[in-house]
Amino acid sequence: MSRVTVTRSIQAQSNDVWCLLTDLTVRTHTTLDRMVLTDGEFGPGTAWREVRSQPDGSALTEEFVVVEAEPPHRLVLASPGTGVDYRVTWTLRPPRRRGERDTVVTVTQEAIPSGARSRIVAFLLGGLAARAVAGALCRDLAELAARADTAARADTAAWR
Repeated sequence: MSRVTVTRSIQAQSNDVWCLLTDLTVRTHTTLDRMVLTDGEFGPGTAWREVRSQPDGSALTEEFVVVEAEPPHRLVLASPGTGVDYRVTWTLRPPRRRGERDTVVTVTQEAIPSGARSRIVAFLLGGLAARAVAGALCRDLAELAARADTAARADTAAWR
């Protein structure tokens, strides 16, 4: 099993970050298309398929299902792959000091090989794959932070 973790501070309240993180109607610049596969409220069992653009210009299709949802603190997703199953955990930690708005967001992706061949490939390509995953997670956090900043500016403009 390989694990990659990335952390970033986002200038928004945990509840606001949670809403942005779990809003499946929003398309980002890396998400080309998203289709929700289940009906109802967002929570355990919610599933969707998304097509994402890769840095090399190719497209990657992934399916996700919510395994755990503890608003606004923790979200765990599962994504079955070919030969590898993925688990992505988002943890939102509120500010440490009263009056601060920043939320510390940590994303951890675990890759669990599902066969002997997959374990060998994971061992051989582990470092390269970990760097690629870390880059993708950093981009996801940067997009989330940018969306939080845009939402905060819109809220500020609405109050003027």
